[in-house]
Amino acid sequence: MQYGIKLTVLFLALFLVGCRSEFETIRTSTDPALILQKADAYYDAGEYQRAQTLYELVIAPYRGRAEAEQIAYRYAYTYYYTEQYVLASYYFKNFATTYGGSPLREEADFMSAYSNYELSPTYRLDQSYSVKAIEGFEEFANRYPSSERVDEANRLIDEMRAKMELKDFESAKLYMDIERYESALVSFENVLKEYPETKRAEEIRYLMTRVQYEYADRSFRLRKPERLEATIELADNFLARFPNSQYQDEVTTILAKSQKELNDLADVRYQSTGTGS
Repeated sequence: MQYGIKLTVLFLALFLVGCRSEFETIRTSTDPALILQKADAYYDAGEYQRAQTLYELVIAPYRGRAEAEQIAYRYAYTYYYTEQYVLASYYFKNFATTYGGSPLREEADFMSAYSNYELSPTYRLDQSYSVKAIEGFEEFANRYPSSERVDEANRLIDEMRAKMELKDFESAKLYMDIERYESALVSFENVLKEYPETKRAEEIRYLMTRVQYEYADRSFRLRKPERLEATIELADNFLARFPNSQYQDEVTTILAKSQKELNDLADVRYQSTGTGS
């Protein structure tokens, strides 16, 4: 039994060595046609890393020839299939630029953007690749308005913008939680400007009202009046926009408190001038 197992292991080892030897023989060949033939065979078999290595060897010999376009196209895909998305995006874009009249250009332009989409991380992380992907998909939609992939491009844009919106929204909430009120207000306002169709508009405007009130409440007396006035303006605006809001009672309370505090401050200033005596 042990002898049989050893034989099986030996044959497997010899087989693997043989496969490696075949690849190395092709890789070190000086025959571009043979290398390209084997590169295509590896590609069709899904062995993209080996195909990539061999395609690299024939790019120069086939430059300017009919085969060059297919080589460049498949070469870009080898990077995508091996999850090297930064390089995949680069080589797809390079293909689209080099072969502007190719029927494969549309696919390459889409895949350049899609490779960046693959790099788009969770909302908590830096969204640079999301921005690149969005720019790529927008460029694709403008260049190929009749493409059947425009709907997919738009869907992916919406998906990434939703992720970026959530990141900005959570950043604004963090400023609120750590009591950096000015930064929170600016950040919430930026979310509303950057994402005008956001479904969080009601919650954001409620939080802005709350933050502004807390900001005013913790201010020195000299700065309180203007910050209370800003709170009143936000509260009035909120109640006008969302008359049936779940936050209506709380905002109404904030409005009443702000008006009372502002009136109290005005009375104190009036009495301190002596004009009330």
